[in-house]
Amino acid sequence: MTHIFVNIQTTDLERSKAFYTALGASINPQFTDENAACIVWDDNVYFMAVTEAYFATFTDKQIVPSRGQAQVLIALSRDSREDVDKAIAAGVAAGGVEPTAPKDYGFMYSRDLDDPDGNGVEFFFMEPQAVEQGPDAYVAEQASA
Repeated sequence: MTHIFVNIQTTDLERSKAFYTALGASINPQFTDENAACIVWDDNVYFMAVTEAYFATFTDKQIVPSRGQAQVLIALSRDSREDVDKAIAAGVAAGGVEPTAPKDYGFMYSRDLDDPDGNGVEFFFMEPQAVEQGPDAYVAEQASA
């Protein structure tokens, strides 16, 4: 089984922990210390919020600040459009920013959220039929109905 660990940098580890737990994630204390926090989304998906100084020890590449720069956008699915909206509301209430307008493609609904360090997280819902059929077939079926 594959587990996904996404390393994100932070300037304030305690703020990151508070932000992501406000979104419904939990913290695994076994993998949390003064350098990093293991943020648990589910049994397979984790963020490692890592202090900037510690993050720099992982690579010889130049570290770009997450605020004002984008190298990756992390997308997490939710069970409904309402759950997407709830995640964004919780994130904004916890100090995040919604940098773009919601996107509704008919088969998929998504909203973006920047955490207090500027790391981008997208929450989306995709119609189960679109997952099974593919988006083009789903849209065509909806148009003919």
